[in-house]
Amino acid sequence: MKSVKVVALDCDGVMFNSEKANTAYYNRILNHLGYPGLSRPQFDFVHMHTVDEALAHLFPDQDMLAEAHRFRKATGYSEFIKSMEIEPGLKDLLHGLRPGIKTAVATNRTNTMAHVLSEHGLVEDFDLVVCALDVPRPKPHPDMLGKILTHFGASPGEMLYVGDSQLDQMAARAAEVPFAAYNNPDLDADYHITRLLAIRDILNGS
Repeated sequence: MKSVKVVALDCDGVMFNSEKANTAYYNRILNHLGYPGLSRPQFDFVHMHTVDEALAHLFPDQDMLAEAHRFRKATGYSEFIKSMEIEPGLKDLLHGLRPGIKTAVATNRTNTMAHVLSEHGLVEDFDLVVCALDVPRPKPHPDMLGKILTHFGASPGEMLYVGDSQLDQMAARAAEVPFAAYNNPDLDADYHITRLLAIRDILNGS
């Protein structure tokens, strides 16, 4: 893929191992309302979706859902950001790509991404960050990837999107952008990788 101009990455599960942080965050909300902690299927859902979609899934009762939103807005996510673990090779990858190749984030996170990048010293490593609040529709819709393509004046074939979930796969397919699946062999992808630095091999055509 030597014609690639942009590499875009999902956040949770690609840039970061955020299982510990996200589990603690949603467990706090669940426990506050008298529910047990996340089951594995519940975690798999909240890991991929926006916080609004995640809470609607966890709390089908509208009164409970409203209270969950009040509680999460009052307490926030900030204390959990330190628990997010940067994936091995991420910084080396980003430093090696830029400035020749543009770097972007496409994540279903809403209002926490700026704090995440700041806390982990990644603000200067991305040319563009697109979150769920920046587009009409979150993933699995292609809006985020379309916004990135438009911003950089790139065609779909000139971007590589790296994700780990079915929503990432669906967004890439809808945007007609080549897709690299990270640590998820079950996804339909153009490339399957188990380490982020393997993206260099993809871009070099090896």
